[in-house]
Amino acid sequence: MARRTHLLDGNAPTYLIISRTFDRAARRVRASLINGPEETDLSEQHLTLETRGGIATLALNRPEALNALSPAMTDALIDATQECERNPEIRCVVLRGAGRAFMAGGDVKGLHASLSADAEAHVRRMEMRVIRAHQLISQLRRMPKPVIAAVHGAVAGFGVGLSMAADVVVAREDAFFLVAYRHIGLTADAGVTHFLPRIVGERKALEMSLFGERCPAEEALRLGMVNWVVPTAGFDAFVRDKAAALAAGPSVALGHVKALIRGSLDRSWDEQSHREAEGIAAASRSHDHLEGVTAFVEKRAAVFVGR
Repeated sequence: MARRTHLLDGNAPTYLIISRTFDRAARRVRASLINGPEETDLSEQHLTLETRGGIATLALNRPEALNALSPAMTDALIDATQECERNPEIRCVVLRGAGRAFMAGGDVKGLHASLSADAEAHVRRMEMRVIRAHQLISQLRRMPKPVIAAVHGAVAGFGVGLSMAADVVVAREDAFFLVAYRHIGLTADAGVTHFLPRIVGERKALEMSLFGERCPAEEALRLGMVNWVVPTAGFDAFVRDKAAALAAGPSVALGHVKALIRGSLDRSWDEQSHREAEGIAAASRSHDHLEGVTAFVEKRAAVFVGR
């Protein structure tokens, strides 16, 4: 069974450390299905979740491996995003990485160990891992709460797809993006082949994927992969301010806006027009709509409560 540890201290921040722990039998079963025989111990804490002021910060926590994606991290991220979606007190989610990088892609050392031990089993594990990891990408995009990716250092491989699953991206000036799969003889996952062409165009997506060259933060800004590039000194404060603005917003309306825009490229105008009408009707029933129009008439700042 998975175990979650909550540390509560009155009105202080709530810290939730997602730690996947298993008994010995469950470990053996899971290792045979998804993990290679020499891969990282699943009991390690590969993700931390901190909540404060309606903001949940999910920090990838394998700094010694530049936050390379492990099966344990995937499971922890899925659990954490589900918890964030369920918790009405959480109104904005921030994704970031501990240490020197946001995410350096997959756990290549683990892949090597798995491939060396049993090539056929490795192929089966790879497919299962991708299916599991894609659940995470879908959850982040579907979640009716705004998600910020705060990236720095290497944003490579799966990290590219993870950043694109967020709604907005803040890049520190030292960030660079790398569609790195060609360097280990693989095709892309994490939605990279679906979302990247929609953001940068087909030609640029092909260039980035076929050559696997670095894309610096300023170039990523020009291409539309990030929303802001921020100097190192002001990065954390900038992310906090953007998250606070979203957490203080009209959550019902923001959730519908996210769903409308996320689905718009796959719909005709006629279908989208109906969805917009449905969305504005749903938002008009919210307390925050009443507060918004009342505050406007009274010439004061609206105080939204997220319902």
